[in-house]
Amino acid sequence: MEIEILEMAERRARFILRNSSPAMANALRRTLLSDIPKMAIDKVEFHLGPIMDGEKEYESMTPLFDEIIAHRLGMVPVPTDLDLFVPQDQCTCGGEGCPNCSIMYSLNKHGPCTVLSGDLMPLGNPDLKVKDEFIPLVELTDGQAVMIYATAVMGTAKKHVKWQVCNGVGYSYLPVIDIDSGRASDEAVLEAASVCPKRVYAVEDGKLVAKDPLACNLCMSCVERVGSDRGLSVRGDETNFIFKFETDGSLTARQALDKAVEILSREADEFAEGIEALAQ
Repeated sequence: MEIEILEMAERRARFILRNSSPAMANALRRTLLSDIPKMAIDKVEFHLGPIMDGEKEYESMTPLFDEIIAHRLGMVPVPTDLDLFVPQDQCTCGGEGCPNCSIMYSLNKHGPCTVLSGDLMPLGNPDLKVKDEFIPLVELTDGQAVMIYATAVMGTAKKHVKWQVCNGVGYSYLPVIDIDSGRASDEAVLEAASVCPKRVYAVEDGKLVAKDPLACNLCMSCVERVGSDRGLSVRGDETNFIFKFETDGSLTARQALDKAVEILSREADEFAEGIEALAQ
């Protein structure tokens, strides 16, 4: 199995998975969706009672239930350093919470204002400040205030979607386009350039050429117009796949892909060891 990178942005990736199989491609898709660990807010403590700001007293209340605000906080992407943090059940603190397995955030805002994700302040390392600063959480009117302490811990999307790093994960067969060179200038074949919705084809020197074969989505519009017996064939390669996905920003696309491959490789080794043990 080989990976050929087509596009690698901070939060978006597109690549070709070569010399593989549909089963392995789907395993990689599921790993990207469900198995990559990340930090997410899992515990939220709300201050009850009046909140003082100088000589002015604010009422500790919002238009939303505390549970709704807690849910919104849980869905805010939290920066994750996989080398710095470990799951709580693997931490030396025994799950009580420490700098190795949790991140503490504070939020203290007075109305009138819109409370945003950027108002979450990490206690300790300033590099852990939320990157997406303009996610609205709740609207406060004059006299209202909110004081919150939130704790982020590591988990995976198998437990809850707030720990899902990647979204929009999908793949398709790598298109294989064959144009008969002896018929490439036929009028019927040239019509493929005008009917293709993805503009895969172009006409150069009076002949049809596949200008951008990776853009093909195997809709078969060209084959239906030209005819499969007139020098043009399109099919999907079942050993090569075009992958694409995005991340929520907690990890970069490169980190997510590297971690997914690492997890998939480890699980494959463990499965092989289990089969070998059964055989013995």
